[in-house]
Amino acid sequence: MNTKLHAICDSQGRPLNLFVTAGQVSDYIGARALLNSIPNVEWLLGDRGYDADWFRDALKDKGIPACISERKQRKTPVKYDKRRYKRRNRIEIMFGRLKDWRRVATRYDRCPKVFLSAIALAATVIYWLWILTLGTSPDNLPKHLSFAQFADIFT
Repeated sequence: MNTKLHAICDSQGRPLNLFVTAGQVSDYIGARALLNSIPNVEWLLGDRGYDADWFRDALKDKGIPACISERKQRKTPVKYDKRRYKRRNRIEIMFGRLKDWRRVATRYDRCPKVFLSAIALAATVIYWLWILTLGTSPDNLPKHLSFAQFADIFT
């Protein structure tokens, strides 16, 4: 039993959207599933697994510049901002926070829907803990904190 979690998170590393696929499925399936839920952002950061011409074109159609490193097998090199690409650690930190939950880290649930529900519960608690550390309610948050400046996609 192997699964892969695809996620969109904001600049603070808070998960916005989650999608679970089988572990042997290509990252393109997760990218296609999450494409319509990407908010209007300044740029999108993704890892090499999401390097596909159709995905870059879809992002360009939405007006979102992509910062995705090219796959090693790519014939034509693609330019990307290497300094921005180093910010991938934010999504890694988000996955690390999710794995602090033993149920998520060890995958107790056999059913993918129940597993995704456990991940969603953990993500909600992580978000609310972030709100509590600010010492304010979600209604009083400035708009620039409640919407993403950029989104990260990563497996």
